[in-house]
Amino acid sequence: MIAKTFSLYKTSFTGLSKEAWLLSFIMLVNRSGTMVLPFMTLYLTSKEMHRSLSEAGFVMALFGLGSIVGAYFGGKFSDKIGFYKVQLFTLFGGGLMFIVLGQVKSYPLICVFTFVLSMVNEAFRPANSSSIAFYSTAENRTRSYSLNRLAINLGWAVGASIGGLVAAFDYELLFWVDGVTNILAAGLLFYFLRPNIQIKKEEVKEEVVPEVMSAYKDKTYLWFLVLMTLFSSCFIQLFTTIPKYFRDDMLLNEKYIGLIMAINGIIIVAIEMVLVYTLEKKNKNTRWIIIGLVMCACSYFSLLIPGNAKFISLVMILFITVGEIMAMPFMNVFWLQRANDKNRGQYAALYTISWGIGNTAGPFLVSALVDASSFKVAFIVLGFILCVSAFGFYKLNSNSKT
Repeated sequence: MIAKTFSLYKTSFTGLSKEAWLLSFIMLVNRSGTMVLPFMTLYLTSKEMHRSLSEAGFVMALFGLGSIVGAYFGGKFSDKIGFYKVQLFTLFGGGLMFIVLGQVKSYPLICVFTFVLSMVNEAFRPANSSSIAFYSTAENRTRSYSLNRLAINLGWAVGASIGGLVAAFDYELLFWVDGVTNILAAGLLFYFLRPNIQIKKEEVKEEVVPEVMSAYKDKTYLWFLVLMTLFSSCFIQLFTTIPKYFRDDMLLNEKYIGLIMAINGIIIVAIEMVLVYTLEKKNKNTRWIIIGLVMCACSYFSLLIPGNAKFISLVMILFITVGEIMAMPFMNVFWLQRANDKNRGQYAALYTISWGIGNTAGPFLVSALVDASSFKVAFIVLGFILCVSAFGFYKLNSNSKT
């Protein structure tokens, strides 16, 4: 049994390109410093900054709005000047912006710099998605993206766990760590994947490119993006309003919050690659997305159950983690199967924009809902929206026959 399990793990990681591994390593370095986003709401509502949840929600909404603008230009420039240059600029520029944001204490300036930081930082995503697609084949593309997600979540586990300790000591240090790791990732990208390597790869790669179709005219994809926006507006709560609920209502400290956030990344690292390798063979991608959304809905409903705070918070993290593992890799597959080398930047940009819209509307609307009612009401609404999204994917699957 152990030998069979080991063989399955080994096989799931076999056949990926050297560049895919390098990109994932660079992503690991970058995401190991991810400390600002999961603790931003706690930072703004801390005694030092003394901002309300609604004000913190507005800042996080600006972060989401910046990601929309950044994603659009990131995808546009990836198709025009190449994904390498966009990744290099956004990593280095984003690193500098994290450091600057940490020094700003004025609320209006925090709003401005958060928007600019997000715009620069999130322009990285469509370029990175395009680069992974370029350095993979149709046979290993899903696993290449899952390897990248593995790096993101392993980095997240490290960043969140260390971030909890750092936040308990000094919130300002979070911005320095996040900034420095961004800049270090830019240096690694420049050293390992310089343009001459990319040009060489382009010269030898041969691929039949299908007829170019504008992502903006793909009606099925546009409906998919609507559902993605609903999902992302709910999922982002894990990093915005939920940490505040854990701290202020469940009376959990920053160290414990960082620990259970790290569990999310650890579980993903442990099982996602193998699970994706096993499930993708069944060719029922939309079914896995639906199951994942239902699991995420259960995660919010679980917070309505009375009981020990540490146990309930752990159950919530387990539900949303399994839901994320089931849904997100196959959401990537959906848009990848509709894109080609000529329009991949468009598809990647719209995919990132849908996340950005959710990340903008979600924190703002849910924080306002909490202020007007309670967290319990918000959890019911979030669970309901996720169930509606799951039904939407069921109908999308029925109509498209995919």
